[in-house]
Amino acid sequence: MLRRCALACLAALCGSAAAQAAQAPVAHPGQPSAAQPAAHAAAAPASAQSPAAHPTSTTSAGRALYQRTCASCHDHSEQTRAPPLATLRSMRYETLDFALTEGKMRAQGAGLSAGQRAQLIDFIVARRQVSDAWIARMMCPPANRTVDLNIPATVSGFGFDLRNHRRLTRAQSGLATRDLAHLELAWALAFPGVTTLRAQPAVVGSTIFLPVWELGKLFAIDVSGPPCFKWVYSSEVPLRTSAAYGSLPGSGRKVLAFSDAAAQVHLIDAHTGQLLWRRAVRLTAMSNATGTPVIHGDRVYVPLSASEVNAGADPNYECCKTHGAVFALDVRTGRKVWVYETMPDAKPIGDRGDGHPLWGPSGAPIWSSPAIDDRRGLLYVGTGEATSEPAAETTDSILAIDLATGALRWRFQATNDDVFLTGCWLKPGGLNCPRHGRELDVDFGASAVVARRPDGRDVILAGQKSSTLWALDPEAGGKVLWSRSFGPGSPLGGIHWGIAFDGKRVFAPVSVLAGRDGLGAQRAGLHAVDVMTGAVQWSYFPQPDCSGNRAKRVRGCATSIGLSGAPTLIDGAVVTGSLDGYLRAFDAQTGELLFQFDTARVYRTLNGVPGSGGSIDNASIVAAHGLLFVNSGYGLIGGQTPGNVFLAFRPHRSRRASRVQSL
Repeated sequence: MLRRCALACLAALCGSAAAQAAQAPVAHPGQPSAAQPAAHAAAAPASAQSPAAHPTSTTSAGRALYQRTCASCHDHSEQTRAPPLATLRSMRYETLDFALTEGKMRAQGAGLSAGQRAQLIDFIVARRQVSDAWIARMMCPPANRTVDLNIPATVSGFGFDLRNHRRLTRAQSGLATRDLAHLELAWALAFPGVTTLRAQPAVVGSTIFLPVWELGKLFAIDVSGPPCFKWVYSSEVPLRTSAAYGSLPGSGRKVLAFSDAAAQVHLIDAHTGQLLWRRAVRLTAMSNATGTPVIHGDRVYVPLSASEVNAGADPNYECCKTHGAVFALDVRTGRKVWVYETMPDAKPIGDRGDGHPLWGPSGAPIWSSPAIDDRRGLLYVGTGEATSEPAAETTDSILAIDLATGALRWRFQATNDDVFLTGCWLKPGGLNCPRHGRELDVDFGASAVVARRPDGRDVILAGQKSSTLWALDPEAGGKVLWSRSFGPGSPLGGIHWGIAFDGKRVFAPVSVLAGRDGLGAQRAGLHAVDVMTGAVQWSYFPQPDCSGNRAKRVRGCATSIGLSGAPTLIDGAVVTGSLDGYLRAFDAQTGELLFQFDTARVYRTLNGVPGSGGSIDNASIVAAHGLLFVNSGYGLIGGQTPGNVFLAFRPHRSRRASRVQSL
C-alpha cells in the first residue's frame, strides 16, 4: 500500500477525508441545491489561493512551522517518498487546506490552530493566485454542447469493460497497430495548480469524461476536432477515482459514477453533468476510495480502501481499526443494498507498552477496481496488507463476492502474515509497530481480470506487488493454475495498478523505486505471458536516461524507471508509461518497440495554461477517434516527477494521408 499513498509522515494528498454522514438530496436537472456540485456552462470564478499576502512575519512563522512539523519528511523525499516541498509549492491553497483539515493529514493538522494552519500553507504556496478563467475559453460553442451518447462506450471504467481486459479494438480506438509506430503530438491541455493526474477518462464516441482530482472537476471533452468542453462538473471535494459509465435501468439514462477524497460516490447525468445523487461510503474516518466504481445492472459497486497504514506508526495514534470493504448501491438512488467488509471490526488486543491498547485485526484495504463475472454471479477484488495483528485471512488476497448478496464465495490468499505500517518500515520499534509478521506490503493493487483462454476455459488473472502474476480457477474456489514471478517485489516495486489481456497473452508491467534498502533485486520491465501456461513470451527492460537536461527535469532519472501504471491494448499493440515519463508502444505479439516519446518536458498548450509533463502512473492511457491520450505528471510520491498535462497523439500527417488514399 506504500506505493499509492507515500509515507505516514505526510502522505497528505493521496486521499481520504471526513465524509458527510448523510446522503445528499437528489438534484433535479437544472436545479442543483446550494449544497450540491453542479455542471458549469461557463468557468467558475478565479480560484484565489487566498485573499491577500501576509506580512513577512507570518511567512517566517510558517517557515518555522514547516521546519518543526513537515521538514523531516518533505525535505528527505527520496528516503521517505513524501512529496517534496517543491511539489507542494505547485499545489493549490485549497488542496493543502483540505488535506490538513479533512484529508489524510488531518491528524497532523489537528495540532495546529486555524491561524497556524494558514501560516503554514502561506509559507508553502505564498498565497499566489490561480485562475480558472481559461475554462470559459475552452467551452464548446452553445450549438455544439450536446453530448452524443447513442453509441456504446469504449471505456466504461478502469478496466474498459466489466472484465477489466483494458483492450480496445481498431474500430473502437480509430488506431491500427501500424499507426502507433508513427505518432506525433497533436495537442496538450494543462491544468493550473495541479501536480498529479491520477484518473483515466471514460470514453463514449468522440467525448471523453476526464476527472482532475486537484481541481475537483470532471470535464466532458469533445475530441472530434480541436478539443472543447461540453460541460464541466465541479465538486466541493477533490475527486479521486477514474470515471465509470453506465445506464439507469428502465429509463436508459446515461450516467457517470466516481468517488471523491471524502469517500463519497457521485452519480451524475452524462448528458448534462448534473448531480443525481451523492453517497458517503466510509466505514471510519480513515476510509478512502481509490478503486474506480463499477456500474452494472441496477447497482454501483464501490471498493473501499483505507489510509491507516500511513498514520498507524504515529505513537499518538491508536492503531489500528480500519479495514476494506465493497459497497453495493442502488444506481437510481444511492441507497445501500449491501456491504461486504474484509474482516470484523477491530477490538483491543493488548497493551502496547504504555498503558494504551493495540487494536486488531485491521487492514485488507481494497484499492483495485472490481471485475464482474456475470456467468458466475461474482465480482472479484484484490486486498492489501494487515495493519495490525493478527493478520486476517483476507489480507493479500483475491476475493470472490456474490453480486446479489455480498457474501464471500471464495478467497485465495497469496501471502499470509503480512503486517505492515509505513512508518515502522522506515523506523522499526515504535509503540504501534508489529511484534510479529513479515512486513512485506505486497498488496493486490492491480485489478483482477476475468479472462477466457483460447480453449474456452475461464481464468482469473491477478497481479501482486510481490511481483507475481497469478492465474486462478474460478470453478475450483480460486485454485492456482499457474504463477509467474518477476522478482522479489517490495513496498515500492512489483505489479502495481493493472494488467491487460488480449485473448492469448496477459501483459504485466513491473515497477521499481528505490526504497529503504535501495533498488534491491527488483528489475523494472514489461512482460507478455502466455495465458495457457504462464510462460513468458517476451520481456522489455527499460534503461535509465539522464541524458541532456533530463537529470534536471526528471526526478530520480537514474532509478525511477519503473512501469507502475496499468497498460493499455490497442489493436495489436500494448502501450505503457513509465515513472520517468516515457510513453512507449510495443507490438503485442513480438515485443518490438514501435514508439517512444519523452513526456517529461514543457508544452505550449491549447488552453494557454503553462504545462509540463512528468511521471506516468496509475491509470492514464486510453484512445478514441484516432487519438491516443495520456496523463503526464504524478507528484504524490517523492522521487517521481509532478506534471499537469493531458496529451493527445495522432498518426503522423504522412501516415494519415496514406490511410485516406488507401480507402
